[in-house]
Amino acid sequence: MSDEAKRPNVVLIMCDQMRKDALGINNPHGIAHTPHLDQLAREGVNFTSAYSACPTCIAARASLFTGLSPANHGITGYHATTVWRYPTTLAGTFAEAGYHTQSVGKMHVQPPRTLVGFHNIVLHEGFLHDKRRNYRNAIEYDDYLPWLRERLGSDADITDATPGCNGYAVRPWPWDERYHPTAYVVTKAIEFLYRRDPQKPFFLKMGFHRPHSPLDPPRTYWDMYEDVKIPEPLEGDWNDSYDAFGHYHHPENPIPRDPISVKRARRAHYALVTQIDYELNRLFIHMGDLNVMENTVFVFLSDHGDMLYDHRMVRKSVPFEGSAGIPFCIRMPAGMREGFRGITNDKPVEIRDVFPTLCDICGIPTPEGLDGENVLSPDFSREYIHGEHPCGRWSNQFLTNGKEKYMWRSDSGRELLFDVSVDPFEKHDIAREKPERTAYWRALLVKELTDRPEGYVEHGSLIIGRQPVAALPWAGIGKAAWEKELKS
Repeated sequence: MSDEAKRPNVVLIMCDQMRKDALGINNPHGIAHTPHLDQLAREGVNFTSAYSACPTCIAARASLFTGLSPANHGITGYHATTVWRYPTTLAGTFAEAGYHTQSVGKMHVQPPRTLVGFHNIVLHEGFLHDKRRNYRNAIEYDDYLPWLRERLGSDADITDATPGCNGYAVRPWPWDERYHPTAYVVTKAIEFLYRRDPQKPFFLKMGFHRPHSPLDPPRTYWDMYEDVKIPEPLEGDWNDSYDAFGHYHHPENPIPRDPISVKRARRAHYALVTQIDYELNRLFIHMGDLNVMENTVFVFLSDHGDMLYDHRMVRKSVPFEGSAGIPFCIRMPAGMREGFRGITNDKPVEIRDVFPTLCDICGIPTPEGLDGENVLSPDFSREYIHGEHPCGRWSNQFLTNGKEKYMWRSDSGRELLFDVSVDPFEKHDIAREKPERTAYWRALLVKELTDRPEGYVEHGSLIIGRQPVAALPWAGIGKAAWEKELKS
């Protein structure tokens, strides 16, 4: 057997819009049912202070694929038109090192079939308005819809299930659950395992669109939560009006506020995660049959969370735990598990750390210039994570070390500070009670934002009212490569 074939395989699993507490091992209420993922986490390292530095779909994936912070890869919000041409990518690095690389499911890059270093991709992005409007044929941007039409008829559409793609109305999946997008991703991943190059280690990235809405769990998983008491949404002493997220309201994407609908939406989120958990076990069974389960490193995480009505908010893009906090666990191959089994790690980690961590695990030289770090290294230490997102009047910058979290609203200058070590649900704002801590974090944010093109800092002070942008001048290529191009 070649040295390349002896390297660990990689299965990288990213969910879309999954809350940290939707992973059972992280759930303080004990309501999240994810037995297979919990077992994976117990056999590995579970990071309990993991964050998405730009909690939205595209920016988070840019951090995953490049190992860069949002400030350096340039996508600092939801920006669907940025063309991706990053010179160094996670999949490309593994392909160059001799891995057979495959992506199944959500990618959310532009143009939609950009390989980003993968040898092949099987796409399902979910419902993307811009793709449906700009492409004549679904096969140009999606593999799932043509597959679904082969089974349900040529006029079938993902809209037939009826819930809106960004709404919080709930309806269980109306067809056989084997046709659900979650099952599709696992089916195609299993197909890859049987059709891969057997003389190479494999790198399989799986991107689940759920539990992002539409909130459409199959009846099997919906019923699992029938008798489960779903906690009420969180309320803090600082809460603003729910209408702060009013720009998400559209006729096809209602956000009902009555108590029954709110409970249904929260129940559906957990049910969709449970479906992912059980479907992944189908993958694990096949990996066992193929004798590759124990020579594979697994990474499981989400691109961001969902507020799910906590603090009168929904969706993502804000710094609170429901939005920016993510599940993140790593299970090492059997021969490398000593010292990495049953570990809970509370150091602040971020999506950009996946790239260098996997390189080190698999014995691949880490490319120069990455912002991420190997979070399994005994020398790993990080003072804090800086995050941001344009979001109307909730446009924000934030800093956290996993124990305290500071937020600055760039439109109004309002500051919030939480001691998440004792107030994990962010119910009590201590910014005014502890002015010295607020000043400490403010100074760090000034350091982070100095020289940013938006002009957030002047004469050493934060400037209120600057217009945030979702794509910096180097979006799509990265700051270092952009500066190199300018010089040439």
